[in-house]
Amino acid sequence: MIGKGSLVDRTEPLLGLPFAAEGKAVLMERALASAGISVVFQDPDLSIVYAENLPPHFEGIAVPGGSDAELFGEAHGANLEALKARVLETGAPASTEVDIAIEGEMRTYELKIQRVGVEHVTGVLSIITEVTEVRHREKVLKSLLRELSHRSKNLLAIIQGIATQTARNTLSLDGFLVKFRGRLQSLSNSQDLVTDSSWRGAFLFELAQKQFAPYWPEMAGAVPIFGTNIHLTPNAAVHLGLALHELIVNSASHGTIAHGTPSIALDCQEAALSGRRAIQISWIEILNDKSEVHEFSDNSFGKTVLERVVPSSVNGKAELNLLPGRIEYRLTIPDAEFEILKRAPQMVATR
Repeated sequence: MIGKGSLVDRTEPLLGLPFAAEGKAVLMERALASAGISVVFQDPDLSIVYAENLPPHFEGIAVPGGSDAELFGEAHGANLEALKARVLETGAPASTEVDIAIEGEMRTYELKIQRVGVEHVTGVLSIITEVTEVRHREKVLKSLLRELSHRSKNLLAIIQGIATQTARNTLSLDGFLVKFRGRLQSLSNSQDLVTDSSWRGAFLFELAQKQFAPYWPEMAGAVPIFGTNIHLTPNAAVHLGLALHELIVNSASHGTIAHGTPSIALDCQEAALSGRRAIQISWIEILNDKSEVHEFSDNSFGKTVLERVVPSSVNGKAELNLLPGRIEYRLTIPDAEFEILKRAPQMVATR
C-alpha cells in the first residue's frame, strides 16, 4: 500500500490486487450513467443483444431481438442498418447522427459504431451520446459569427464610403485627417453603444449624449433633448450617429457651439411615413446672427450625409433647411428601425 505523503515511482505499475470482473462492470456502469453514454450491442444480423444506460425514451422499445428501426424509426433504421453492415464487412469504425422527435422536441443523438471481433466477428457495438445542446450551441455560434461577419462588412463599407467622400471634399491632407478621424470616432462611439447592448441597438438619448460630449461647452449647461427616447436598431443607431456628428461638428466649427452660447434643441416625436408608424427627429439651431443664412456647400460631404446617405440607409426621408438665423434638420425613420420602450416625454443633460 502507498501511505500518505510517500513518494510514488511512476515508472513502475501500481501495486495491489486487480478488480474482479464484477467490480469492473459496476464501475463501468456508473461511469456510463454519469457521462450520459448509452451502449447497444447487436449480433451480426443486427438484432439487439444487449443495451445499457439507455435514455428513458428508448428503455421501453429496446428489447432483445429488436432492431434499429424500432429504436430510431423506419427511415433512420434503414440508414443505420446499411451503415452497420458496412462496418461489419470492412471493420472500419463509423459515426453518424440521428434526430428524433421526443415529446414534441427534436433531440439529436450521436452514434459511434465499431465491429466487435476480428477473426471471429461477434457483432457491432454502438456508443450513443445525446448531443442536442451541443449542436444547438454550435448553431447559435455559427449564426452569431455570420451576423458578426455581415455587420463587419457593413462597417467596412461605411468606413470606405466616409474615407472616399471625405477625400473628395477636402483640399489638403491635414484637413482630410482631421475630418476623417472625427467621423471615424463618431462611428466608433455609436458602435460602442451597439456592441454594449449585444448588438440590439442603442437608445436615442444615450446616442446623442455620446455624440455631443466632445464638443459641448461645459459652461453651456444641459443640451435640451426632448420627446421619446426611442430604441434604435444597430443600423439606425450607426447612421443617426453620423448625422448628429455632422450637425454637431458644423455647429462647433461655424455655428452656436463655436460661439460658446449654443442654442440647439433635439426633439423626437411620433409621426407617420407613407402610411406607416414612424418617428421624426428634429434638430433646431438658432444662430447668433438672425440674418445669417448658413452655408453648407453643395458638394459638402456633411450635406450629403444628412440629405442622402442617412435617410437612404434607414429607408426614411430627411429635410435640411438653411433659413435666416436658423438651421433645421428633420429625419423621419420608419418603425422597422426603432422601438418605443418608454413613451413618457423626457429631457436629459449631456453632463
